[in-house]
Amino acid sequence: MKQRTLFSILCFVLISSGFASVSAQKCTEDKGTFIPNSTYELNRRLVLSSLPSNVTAQDGLYYSGSIGQEPNRVYAVGMCIPGSTSEDCSDCIRKASDEVLKNCPKQTEAYSWPGDPTLCYVRYSNTSFSGSADLDPQLLLYNTGDINSNLTEFTTIWEGLMARMIATASTAKSTPSSSDNHYTADAAALIPIRNIYALMQCTPDLSSRDCENCLRQSADDYQSCCGQRQGGVVMRPSCFLRWDLYTYSKAFDNITVASPPVTVP
Repeated sequence: MKQRTLFSILCFVLISSGFASVSAQKCTEDKGTFIPNSTYELNRRLVLSSLPSNVTAQDGLYYSGSIGQEPNRVYAVGMCIPGSTSEDCSDCIRKASDEVLKNCPKQTEAYSWPGDPTLCYVRYSNTSFSGSADLDPQLLLYNTGDINSNLTEFTTIWEGLMARMIATASTAKSTPSSSDNHYTADAAALIPIRNIYALMQCTPDLSSRDCENCLRQSADDYQSCCGQRQGGVVMRPSCFLRWDLYTYSKAFDNITVASPPVTVP
């Protein structure tokens, strides 16, 4: 039985205007544990160690594989956002794999969405999760700074950006060979010198409806919790959402921001 959605809210110390780092993994506590030095642990290390090369061999789009025999079989997936270089993608997948090995020492399932300088995704489990729209366990992070302008106007702009991006990501062609991969990066202007930058991605094995539901739930959860904050991240096993007030990813290198609305006082 899936656990109830719980907010795991972590406050990050800020450096300048953003998170000190956005690199987090979630160990699924209710899916069981394995014995150290067991066959399952060996298979987990093998499948995760091969992920960087397997993902980059797929041009970073999406890789799904498994190692071992039941009941010690380990399923794993990995992907990077479209446009990632092979080097950035490989480094990101390796970092995510190392982190789940270190921080989830005995859990039979975990996932990670590292975000610097590109966004990637790693997940492993002792059961197949292909096509499963998993919303739990969730990890929600927020920037400790508050919006110091007109919050009502900011919220209107933020909600418009989220709605537009959810529609784009959920309707993108969702096949492992797609260059879209249920992904979008976009920005919206607040004032002439400040913009909102956002990234969204679902795993490409989700239907458009499941992707939309996952991202919409993440946006709603963030807004209910921390709508006055200057940035945030919501990670789930099947989707990712991040926004901030600075260009925290290479994904924004070619993003053109539309003319700003009326200046927020």
